[in-house]
Amino acid sequence: QVQLVESGGGLVQAGGSLKLSCLRSGRTFGTYVMAWFRQAPGKEREFLALITWNGSTIRYADSVKGRFSITRDNAKAMVYLQMNRLEPEDTAVYYCAVATGVGIRPPDYDYWGQGTQVTVSS
Repeated sequence: QVQLVESGGGLVQAGGSLKLSCLRSGRTFGTYVMAWFRQAPGKEREFLALITWNGSTIRYADSVKGRFSITRDNAKAMVYLQMNRLEPEDTAVYYCAVATGVGIRPPDYDYWGQGTQVTVSS
């Protein structure tokens, strides 16, 4: 089993920045992928970014490319999402997730955190 705990969400003004963190515990076998998704009220869960276990592959959704950056620290079992130039449309619950392969759909991911709320005021 893998457990994921997100932190770092909060209230920020438009144009501001936040850095989300996700702590992974439990055993992972072989290579794996960590990703960030978000879900706004009344909307489907949306892929944001992913990074493979060794950092060799990084992908971003077009909606956040150039504003968000995903990184990881395997020694600390952490993955981060640096979010810059935040907009009110970025308001959502943000989730980290783990998968055994590269994918951008929620069903591709096996484990999920509980989420952290990000609210961007105009």
